[in-house]
Amino acid sequence: MQKDVRSTIETHLSSPNPDEVARGLAMARAQIPEASAAESGELFEMVSALFYIDPLDRPDLVPALEEAIVLVAGLGPWVIPTLIQNLEGGDVKAQMAIAQALGWMGAPAIGPLMAEYRSCPETTCHAFILYALGKVKAPQIIEAVPVALDAAGAPDLELRDSATRAIGKFAESIPVGALPDDLRAALVDRLRRNLADPNAGVRSKAVRSLGKLARYGHLTPEELRQAKVTLHRILGEDEHFDWDRAYVVRKEAREALDYV
Repeated sequence: MQKDVRSTIETHLSSPNPDEVARGLAMARAQIPEASAAESGELFEMVSALFYIDPLDRPDLVPALEEAIVLVAGLGPWVIPTLIQNLEGGDVKAQMAIAQALGWMGAPAIGPLMAEYRSCPETTCHAFILYALGKVKAPQIIEAVPVALDAAGAPDLELRDSATRAIGKFAESIPVGALPDDLRAALVDRLRRNLADPNAGVRSKAVRSLGKLARYGHLTPEELRQAKVTLHRILGEDEHFDWDRAYVVRKEAREALDYV
């Protein structure tokens, strides 16, 4: 990559103009096939800087952000360690973009993310790793199920919330019958417990994940029957008329009913 090309890409990517940024991304993508290791590192550094875009402040740059995420993921597995390291950077906007990039990496990201989960002592770190794992669309994500199951019962609200959501995301990628029955039953039991969580966000995600277990064929006929009864109870449509007071929980229950 010639010095003037690199300079032009950097100038485009640093512009506040969406069209200029798009040109920079197109130029960066064109350089990838022939880039050396050092040049790929330079491209990664320039493009990943877009992860710090605030989508609420600059909605016009959202397409560029989405393109940057896909482009970084396309650089190859060598970027995974750096992405994971930056996942602990503390900037929520960037963390969410990094998580999406790791999700695009697919199965190769699972092992490194699991290793980082085991070595990181911070619950916030654990929560973002579970968020990133939830973005991975590969059957190998079954490896992360025990971690999510344990975290879904954690005292920390953020971790419990992220893990409860992740269970449903994992259900989308795990083939029917692949979950050992004891693990599958433990997931159902954990989600039922989280339906009584004092936090409405956790309850809503428990409902959503239970619905996804049903949608993707992970519930037995009896569990489907029990889930249907539970969802009607949440909606106040049984003989007790004791619905969940949180609208977001009832909304998820109404949607989940389509799958039970």
